Amino acid sequence: MSSSATSSASVSSAARRVFDWRLRFGLLSLVWGFSFLFMKVGTESFAPFQVTLGRLAFGTAVVAVAMAVKRERLPRGGWTWVHLTVAGFLLNALPFSLFAFSELTIPSSLAGICNATSPLWGMALSLVALSEDRPTRRRVAGLGIGFLGVLTVLGVWQGFHGLDVTGTALALLASLSYPVGWIYVRRTLAGSSHSHLSLTGAQLGLATLQLAVVTPLFTSVPADFPVLPVLAVAALGVLGTGFAFLIQYDLVAEVGPTTAQMVTYFTPVIATAAGVALLGESLSWSTPVGAAIVLAGAALTQSRPRTDPSGTVPGPARRMRARQGSRV
Repeated sequence: MSSSATSSASVSSAARRVFDWRLRFGLLSLVWGFSFLFMKVGTESFAPFQVTLGRLAFGTAVVAVAMAVKRERLPRGGWTWVHLTVAGFLLNALPFSLFAFSELTIPSSLAGICNATSPLWGMALSLVALSEDRPTRRRVAGLGIGFLGVLTVLGVWQGFHGLDVTGTALALLASLSYPVGWIYVRRTLAGSSHSHLSLTGAQLGLATLQLAVVTPLFTSVPADFPVLPVLAVAALGVLGTGFAFLIQYDLVAEVGPTTAQMVTYFTPVIATAAGVALLGESLSWSTPVGAAIVLAGAALTQSRPRTDPSGTVPGPARRMRARQGSRV
């Protein structure tokens, strides 16, 4: 190992000692939880596509800086770029846009809760698309409990009274897009020799280009740029996308994907608290109760026998799980 590599490793180790993983875990929960509030504030002055474009541009810039500092190069190979284009659409451009559109008509707290259904969709899809994921009684029970929680959040016994069906459906579709993208990445890029940072930098850049093409076709240039919405979009990109991804990967590398992914269960709690406290959003009893049921079901679907005492997974699978950051 060269002296520069040794120095870099020492700096990284020292940073981890100063910033305990629990502090970074809590910070990531806050960042992703507040992302739904940032989207809500952004869409009050800008079109959803504009919010998403700004979010992706700021997030890509953060990852690009990290790549420059670590001297990472962009991936090579035509098919790699094709797969990254699809991944950028399914994991970034599409869900980010759907969430932004959904928050035109539903509270940010409800959007955050809908995001928590992503593990449920992922478990259901993996049983069909991934032969190595076998159903167990516990995981199937978790799937059923989770969707019972979704029905509770929606207030199905009231006939969805007072609920914007379109906005809620968009948020649920956004949550579905993530596992579809993960399965695609797992099938096409799991054996890639490129680093996670290189792949994600290219993926975010391609997603930004997609929005840069679409946004002018469906929106016009804003008449003004109010300070608060601009800051909200910037925070959504810098913190909720770029910075969040870097923290997420660092957590996966240190404590393993199982522990790191637990942040998913804290995000809707923070999103709900932020929406109610800062935006004055109303909250009926069925929303927190349903959210708790959803999270319990999601936790069951993610539980599986531990084959490694450290809770880590080896090789490409670990790299692919690490790349699932920047979800919300």
